[in-house]
Amino acid sequence: MSYRAAPRRSVVANAIYGLLNPIPFGFFVAALIFDIVYAKTGEMLWMKAAAWLIAIGLVFAVIPRVVNLVQVWVTSRRTAVAAERLDFWLNLLAIVVAVVNAFVHSRDAYSVVPAGVWLSALTVLLLAVAHIVIAVQPTAPGNLAHE
Repeated sequence: MSYRAAPRRSVVANAIYGLLNPIPFGFFVAALIFDIVYAKTGEMLWMKAAAWLIAIGLVFAVIPRVVNLVQVWVTSRRTAVAAERLDFWLNLLAIVVAVVNAFVHSRDAYSVVPAGVWLSALTVLLLAVAHIVIAVQPTAPGNLAHE
């Protein structure tokens, strides 16, 4: 009888992922709030601040996605649960929507409304659903973040 242990995930990768994964959500929520304030007031400061928040959120979103890509699809592809894969795809889709949102926010003045608000809301919704999916998943084997 041959027993093959499930591959364990790297402690360093789990630490990096756990540290950086929640950061983009905060930036995107703040961008949504700023977009709503801009839509109500028309004050240019809020739109520019939202554009910066989206850009910074995208910078912080890339590293956890790369770590998650390696963990879910390369090193632990046999032991990764469906919730982890769904989390990856929801986060990736949120990043794509945020990139489109960054381009919308590069427009001039009030042409950002309403597309910027809707794209910000969609980004936040996708990330929130991804966080909920991971929060309610059963413990995955070899996943130090959930043990």
